[in-house]
Amino acid sequence: MLILTLLAQATPEFPEQVTTNSLVQNLVYASGTVGALIILAGLLLVDLGGVRRVNVFAATIEKTIGFFIGFATYFLIGFAIWNWQYNQAFEVENGLWQSIKDWWLGGALASDLAQDVDPAVFPGLNNFQIFIFFLACFAGIVNVLLHLAVTERIKAGAYFVLCFFATIVSSILSYLTWGSAGPLTNAGYHDFFGAGFVYLFPAGMALVLVRKLGARPGMYDAHARVPAFRSYNLGLTVLGVVFIFSGLPMVILSCLFFFEPEAYAVAVNMTETSVGIAFNNLGLAWAGGAITGAVLAYRTKKYIYTLLGPFAGYVAGSPGFDVYEPWQMFLVALGAPLVAYAVYEWTQRRNWDEHKLTPLFLGAGSYGLIMVGLIKWGTDQGGYLGIESGDYAFQNGSINVLWQLVGIVVSVGLGVVTAGVLAPILERTIGLKHEEIVMVEGLDWHEWDVQHDIEPETNGRPLVAPGEPVVARPHPAEPS
Repeated sequence: MLILTLLAQATPEFPEQVTTNSLVQNLVYASGTVGALIILAGLLLVDLGGVRRVNVFAATIEKTIGFFIGFATYFLIGFAIWNWQYNQAFEVENGLWQSIKDWWLGGALASDLAQDVDPAVFPGLNNFQIFIFFLACFAGIVNVLLHLAVTERIKAGAYFVLCFFATIVSSILSYLTWGSAGPLTNAGYHDFFGAGFVYLFPAGMALVLVRKLGARPGMYDAHARVPAFRSYNLGLTVLGVVFIFSGLPMVILSCLFFFEPEAYAVAVNMTETSVGIAFNNLGLAWAGGAITGAVLAYRTKKYIYTLLGPFAGYVAGSPGFDVYEPWQMFLVALGAPLVAYAVYEWTQRRNWDEHKLTPLFLGAGSYGLIMVGLIKWGTDQGGYLGIESGDYAFQNGSINVLWQLVGIVVSVGLGVVTAGVLAPILERTIGLKHEEIVMVEGLDWHEWDVQHDIEPETNGRPLVAPGEPVVARPHPAEPS
């Protein structure tokens, strides 16, 4: 009798919420979070290899903290904002407020055990709960990408404030542009991977912040203390690219929804697709970009295009991994590095000290959004599977290049407005930019008392003559 009682107590009240099929989908989204964390590691390595040695710790730890600010803020309120679109689609009364009550950090649906929630209240809760973790990772990655544009110049406190507000605004943008029932997506804007809120939004913020912060000492003009800007370790940057390449397939898988019968795959914006097509398009995007980037690098003798090339192909392809035919994806990717090249050369002639977000996201990202609108114009999308009529009926909309342009303007524009409002406030309060002496001597020393063992350049000559006593040199911050 005791055994029967224990078995009865262990039986879930609503077992249909925790089926084997639900577990499999959880594993899909769990793999996406692992992929996102691998991408995070790759981004840290990319920037670590490109900063000056005296800034390697500060640059890395600031990005890490910025990631977790975005991660926690998304759990706090970001997912509730994104989910609002589905409350609208299913005609939930007071949709935004109900989404906040259900999905903020202390919300009922965010906290309840899936097996205790009636499917009549929320079917498939098990999958939606784990989806918060997946999207929270990318809220954090948005902040890491923003730091790539302002590294070695921005004050940590100012950056952390920007991270909090950037997460809120990017969550609003994801509601508008990513998902199947958001206002722009339902109207015809197509963005499979979320290039608008993940890539173009921080690039829009960078347009304001880079101009405010100016160039780093020694980047374009020789400085008395920094004759030339020298990267710490480009090998680490290349390793970071490999990490990102390795993590993306798992993330791509998590941008799909799976419905019955069996595992019928549709993209997050409700376009018909398949796992194989999405994966193959990802690989061809990297390959096409890498080939054109390599050609540019060897012709110009600038190593930067060996790194910008594959990224440009990927970023340009990301809005359409679900709908392109593989040959179309490859051709689009081949052209992407040319756009990045044009943007990069134009900005560098103007001493624009930003080497990633502007050419890749503003350049190749906008190009990719426009190309998917032109090539796949008319492809059905939007709404939600199971809704048969009304404004949110399954695939009620279609891809339209005009809405692609609207999405670009909204994504970049919200970034510009966010930074444009916050930057002057930060300048007048806690400060935005480090003093020149701090940037010259290094953030690691000034902020963390970390002194690096840097070997001096001697042009092949010994540092001291034989028999001459070795005298300790003062740190650059100390008077000699």
